[in-house]
Amino acid sequence: MNDATPSAPPPARRATAEDAAEVLRLRQIMLDSMSGDEPAPRDWQAGALPGLRKRLSLPDGDFAAFVTEHPDGSGRLGSLAVGTIDYRIGGPGDPTGGRGHVFSVATDPRARRRGHARACMDALLSWFRDREVVQVGLSASTEAEPLYTALGFTRRSAPDMRLTL
Repeated sequence: MNDATPSAPPPARRATAEDAAEVLRLRQIMLDSMSGDEPAPRDWQAGALPGLRKRLSLPDGDFAAFVTEHPDGSGRLGSLAVGTIDYRIGGPGDPTGGRGHVFSVATDPRARRRGHARACMDALLSWFRDREVVQVGLSASTEAEPLYTALGFTRRSAPDMRLTL
C-alpha cells in the first residue's frame, strides 16, 4: 500500500504516560519540519520527558494528547495531536471561560496521507467539546491548513503580541 491509497481511518486513543517518549519523537518531527534546512535541536527531550509523563498520567487534567498507532506495526505512534484548556473569565458566547489551544500536531512521514492526523484532531476536538470548550485556537502551517479548514477552523487576524521571559 502506498501513501496515497485510501483505507479506513485509524482509531485515535488518548496517550498515556507510557507513550511519552513517542510523543516527544513525533513532536521532534514537527519541530524539524518547521525549522527549514537546519534540524531543530534535540537536547530538550530529556528535560521534557518527566513533565510530559506526569501530564499524560492525569486523565482529568487540562492537557490531553491523542495518538494513532503507526501503520507499519512497529509499536511506534503514527500521529499526534495535543491540546490544553486555559481558563478566562466567561463572557457572552463563552460563559464557561474555557479556551482550547491545539499544538504539536505531527505525523510520522511514513504514516502520512492515511487519516492519522484527522483521527487525532477529531478525538481532541471531542475532548474539548466534552469539557464545554466553545473556542479552540491553533497556529497552522501551510501544509496543515487544508485539514484544519476541513475541520471548521477559519483564519482570523488578531492583535497578537508576545513576550519571551
